[in-house]
Amino acid sequence: MNNLKQVIIKCLEEAMPTSIDDLDKFLEIPADASRGDYALPCFPLAKILKKSPALIAQEIKDKIVIDPQYIEKVEVVGGYLNFYGNSQTFVKHLLEDFDQKKEKFGASNIGEGKNVVIDYSSPNIAKPFHIGHLRSTVIGGAIYRIYQFLGYHSIGVNFLGDWGVQFGKVMAGLSLWKDEYTFTEGKEIDTILKIYVRYNQEEKENPELNDLAKKWLKKLEDHDDETVQTWQWIRKISLENFQKTYRLLHSHFDSYHGEAYYNDKMQDILDELQQKHLLKESEGAHVVDLEEYHMPPCILITSAGTSIYATRDLAALKDRAKTYDFAKALYIVGAEQQLHFKQIFKVFELMGYGTYAKRCEHVPFGLVVDKTGKKIGSRSGNSVVLDDIIQEAIHKVKDIIQEKNPTLTDIDETARKIAVGAIIFNDLYNSRIKDEIFDWDTMLNFNGETGPYIQYMYVRTKSILHKAQYIPDLKKVHIDLLLDPDSMQLLKTLALYSERVLEAAEKNEPSIVARYVMELAKNYSNFYNRNRVLTDDVALRETRLYITYMVQIILESGTKLLGMEMPEKM
Repeated sequence: MNNLKQVIIKCLEEAMPTSIDDLDKFLEIPADASRGDYALPCFPLAKILKKSPALIAQEIKDKIVIDPQYIEKVEVVGGYLNFYGNSQTFVKHLLEDFDQKKEKFGASNIGEGKNVVIDYSSPNIAKPFHIGHLRSTVIGGAIYRIYQFLGYHSIGVNFLGDWGVQFGKVMAGLSLWKDEYTFTEGKEIDTILKIYVRYNQEEKENPELNDLAKKWLKKLEDHDDETVQTWQWIRKISLENFQKTYRLLHSHFDSYHGEAYYNDKMQDILDELQQKHLLKESEGAHVVDLEEYHMPPCILITSAGTSIYATRDLAALKDRAKTYDFAKALYIVGAEQQLHFKQIFKVFELMGYGTYAKRCEHVPFGLVVDKTGKKIGSRSGNSVVLDDIIQEAIHKVKDIIQEKNPTLTDIDETARKIAVGAIIFNDLYNSRIKDEIFDWDTMLNFNGETGPYIQYMYVRTKSILHKAQYIPDLKKVHIDLLLDPDSMQLLKTLALYSERVLEAAEKNEPSIVARYVMELAKNYSNFYNRNRVLTDDVALRETRLYITYMVQIILESGTKLLGMEMPEKM
């Protein structure tokens, strides 16, 4: 499809009555296959040329010189110019391209090894890894792999929340109530969470507790020995807890530099802001005035003399620019932090780092909510520990397997792959900016638009190829047997893989890949149900087995980008 698209663009560039930037983005794929492979909507040109879209389409058609090897015909339909590719040329090029690349099909070197720093997951220590951090972890992991697939050097940063007022609350709570709790080995983090939740609840009735938390944070920043030792202990047990979840999700990070890592780098930021006359005092706090840019002031030092998120984020951003010389820096953080990142990027620009500031992007996402639409969080005590959720999913999947296929071997491993895949796909299937609804009945449905459905279709392709003892051989494929509507629909979907992955990277939107693999799985199901693959006709058998092999490879590749594993059997 990419070859055809480039040929169409070249034809249009020579025939267009006016030049259009990013012409390739104007081309659409018609929802109705009978309307061609690509269509150019001429409506945006109507205002420019003062003509009807249909007339503009006809005038362009009259000037186009087509290469019949690639384009079979061009038609005007309303205000659209529809292009029909040469099916034989398309199939031939697609099969040759796939046969050459196989598992690398769809990949590219568009990134040329440039560094992309991806800040994701970043849970707060002193708490179990709860479901509220699922989205950043899953979305960030998918974006990491997508960029890597396109030739970039992805650098995953887990910017641990191991500093700040919230941590002061834990320290203050321990000082007040430690003797009231039992710290069981291996479950210390659960007790610490109880203290944190209690502190937030009592703070509502006693605002003085907020000041106490700030005092404990100040003790930590002043390197009080006993306070630092307690902090190190909590950080250690928190990381051990997080790693259990990361192993289940197959999450990978290249750096665990959290907020605390930048403690000795914050003063340099403050000094630089002072030297550049950007830091001002306001009601006892130190801020950067952003009124000119229609934003509230960016607070760097509070009136209590403590640093906050912005101070550490600026120090981290400067360090990452120096360390990685990044082409992009992506922050996979909830939508509620949009203003914060606008402030950080603007302050960094004002400091004289405009080149890097322009390469920074906040990648927001919605909340994780239950079926009633209620946010799942930790301060109110309704935290859902992600490890518990994953284990519950595995248990539910095992029950389903034992009911549907009790003779299946290696049930535990298969259930783990299906359960984790279901959780990941449920998160990534819809646009990241939408809230994720966490509903067992939806995500574990083997017949719906779910991870288990895609895994089932993958296992079906594996089963067909195994039964046929198939060894891929492009020489045995007959192109003329792939020109029927069912085969062409499937092949056109296969051909879109690289385009969809590239679009996902451009928009930092993994749902584009998730929806693509779902479309591919459905199209193969339709093809399989209407066309016998293991037929006695040797030529037809070899041809259909090859495209089944293509589907298997690309389903595995696409789901791997999302972070899913494919089971061998189900």
